Amino acid sequence: MAAASTEPLQPPRLQQLLERDPYLAPFRTDFQRRYSLFYNHLKNIEESEGGLDKFTKSYKTFGVNQLADGGIYCKEWAPGAEAVFLAGDFNGWNPFSHPYKKLEYGKWELFIPPEDGCSPVPHGSKLKVVIRAQNGALLYRISPWARYVVRDEDKVNYDWVHWNPPQSYIHKNPSPKRLKSLRIYESHVGIASPEGKVASYKNFTYNVLPRIKDLGYNCVQLMAIMEHAYYASFGYQVTSFFAASSRYGTPDDLKEMIDVAHSMGITVLLDVVHSHASKNSEDGLNQFDGTDSCFFHSGYRGNHQLWDSRLFDYANWEVLRFLLSNLRMWIEDYRFDGFRFDGVTSMLYHHHGIGTGFSGDYNEYFGLHVDEDALCYLMLANHMINSLHPECITIAEDVSGMPALCRPVAEGGGGFDYRLAMAIPDKWIQIIKELKDEDWNMGNIVHTLTNRRYEEKYIAYAESHDQALVGDKTLAFRLMDAEMYTNMSVLMPLTPVIDRGIQLHKMIRLITHALGGESYLNFMGNEFGHPEWLDFPRIGNNESYHYARRQFNLTEDDLLRYKFLNAFDRDMNKLEERFGWLASPQAYVSEKHESNKVIAFERAGLIFIFNFHPYQSYVDYRVGIETPGKYKILLDSDAGEYGGHQRLDHNTEYFSEEYPHNYRPNSIMVYIPSRVALVLQNTDIPK
Repeated sequence: MAAASTEPLQPPRLQQLLERDPYLAPFRTDFQRRYSLFYNHLKNIEESEGGLDKFTKSYKTFGVNQLADGGIYCKEWAPGAEAVFLAGDFNGWNPFSHPYKKLEYGKWELFIPPEDGCSPVPHGSKLKVVIRAQNGALLYRISPWARYVVRDEDKVNYDWVHWNPPQSYIHKNPSPKRLKSLRIYESHVGIASPEGKVASYKNFTYNVLPRIKDLGYNCVQLMAIMEHAYYASFGYQVTSFFAASSRYGTPDDLKEMIDVAHSMGITVLLDVVHSHASKNSEDGLNQFDGTDSCFFHSGYRGNHQLWDSRLFDYANWEVLRFLLSNLRMWIEDYRFDGFRFDGVTSMLYHHHGIGTGFSGDYNEYFGLHVDEDALCYLMLANHMINSLHPECITIAEDVSGMPALCRPVAEGGGGFDYRLAMAIPDKWIQIIKELKDEDWNMGNIVHTLTNRRYEEKYIAYAESHDQALVGDKTLAFRLMDAEMYTNMSVLMPLTPVIDRGIQLHKMIRLITHALGGESYLNFMGNEFGHPEWLDFPRIGNNESYHYARRQFNLTEDDLLRYKFLNAFDRDMNKLEERFGWLASPQAYVSEKHESNKVIAFERAGLIFIFNFHPYQSYVDYRVGIETPGKYKILLDSDAGEYGGHQRLDHNTEYFSEEYPHNYRPNSIMVYIPSRVALVLQNTDIPK
């Protein structure tokens, strides 16, 4: 491997970043050091591996792969092994008949010639890599590169099954073009059914995708796809990184699901977990070669205190090969359109965010507590994706607010396209839990929704899967709680609790959608106020599937009020599709009136007006606007089809006056009832 330069390099466009945010200037050397680490890795890959393209295609050579002549080529990285063998159905589970040849740098390879032009390892047969550890013990392991693993009902551990069907699924539809406005439906295949069971890829393809399309979402973000032995981990304790979870079906079923989504114009993102790995060794990555340092840091540094999982050594050459190739495989084999990187905060800091609060002081983001090897890996990952598949999208789940995480690598940034606006759901929970409606602070709400780094894109959300899990509560459940069991029928009188819950649920989602970011996310079922919580089968609930499901049927019952929330969510998304406020510049907020509880702002040429007051309605309420003209109502949360009180006449025309108000040159007078959100359009402007 060629020696890399030790002189710090200036990111080519660092000056643009520093001009945009002069407060980053004292940390110029940090950006230079990070970029140098990235550049030197890239240079070494070019010189030692023949380039990033070849290096990240390693999923085609590592593991067990079929050759054109029918033979099998096997390759593993097991630096701590004394010997490596392949055993399985194909050789009667003889642990020594097929030894690997030792190569440089801890690699091992094996070639098995074809038998009469056919593969010596049949499709569907079981395999194990047999490792002779340094203490002489024989360890039966699943290859880290295994593409398909299954668990028989009578077994605890997963088995590796050779996946090489005579005819793999052929994608028929091109991937959608890169979207300007992302409306993300966060989904879990296994719970995507009203039935108490593990749902399938087929069910999602034919029953859930049409629903997502109808609701106006143009992107689905799939959780728990990477194989995980423990279902209740929500997919965040990955055991086989290259295997699509078999509990929902076959790899071809997943490919078909993505292909059908593409036929509907839906972008598909994978929730990728590269921040840690399951501690399982029998069917996981842990101690693959009999040591605790294969893929992971050894000792204390290699274990996550809270997650009880293993932590990758991002400085290791073969770990970089493994993780970068993993991303490449999901894009090229399955046609995923990008990734939401989980646990980025844990990756970025040696303290993993444990017991650490982030105040926004820039010193929290630079220094020895930052894991620059992990940050370099993320820069390499985004550079690779942007270079080889520029249409793909990457999202960072980072609670710390690391500056420049969503700026290009050439500026010294992390290279992500979006980051999750994680403060927003926490703010809504705090408001609902701690404050009376009369005490809601309009300025604080607006600040939380608009407080984001300039020219870094944020994904706004009122709640995600985190709030739906057992131990927490969704917004609907916080607002309506026990009355959801008894008073959601239209045959029952509309109680104050249900009325308040329905109206605020709509308002919270719309203001988050319209003001909170450059993209919007919703977790499946939350759009219609899914009752109860989400809990996977486990010992603590007697392995019950009762709460591991999504009751989509509730929206189809005409006698239940869930249909109102569902209809509002659909029309809100469809309106964004027409006007594209997520892709528009940040909103201009003209009013955040504390005593009136009114918020008003303009975005994408539309006027948004929110009256959060619990009982006070306003006649002839003056709202400042930029553009004169005639305005009409486009969306009214008080409409009957959304469970509202129908206090507004949608035929009303609102004519602007050349009367300055709230620093806007013009204004209109509107009737804004209590707990109502309005969206108005200037009909004088050509569409």
